[in-house]
Amino acid sequence: MSFKRTNRNIHKWASIVIALPLLVILISGILLLVKKEFDFIQPPSTKGQTSQPTITFAQVLTVAQSVESAKISSWDDINRLDVRPAKGIIKVRSHNSIEIQIDSHTGQVLQVAKRNYEFIESLHDGTFFEKNANLWLMLPVSFILLFMIVTGVVMFVQPFRTKKKNRLRR
Repeated sequence: MSFKRTNRNIHKWASIVIALPLLVILISGILLLVKKEFDFIQPPSTKGQTSQPTITFAQVLTVAQSVESAKISSWDDINRLDVRPAKGIIKVRSHNSIEIQIDSHTGQVLQVAKRNYEFIESLHDGTFFEKNANLWLMLPVSFILLFMIVTGVVMFVQPFRTKKKNRLRR
């Protein structure tokens, strides 16, 4: 079998193998790029009183516990806190992807919204399917894609090399 035909076969079968994972990475990557444009991906930040934060972490927990949809009963139910002094807010993210925005001065709940960013990010890096999928799935897909780029460039350049060789022979 010729190099040209082998290269084409490898390129064809590699593209079939990585088509679905690459499609998931591509679509989720596009959604992550435009996350701030769509509220269903990442809720917009509100503004509180733009003064120095005056509420304590204990008060933040109490306010977060008052939001039933977040299902927060202790600090263990909170994924992360995001303190934004310039905007006067504290964002509390629960493990069930509910984001509570609290005024850092008054302790008032400014907004409660579902945050789908983490779900899309987990799809993008493969951890949605399995914790270590980014190593055993996404890393091989990346290497196969790199190999496909190389074989694609070879397939693109090959006709030019053949034409040049034929011209020189004449």
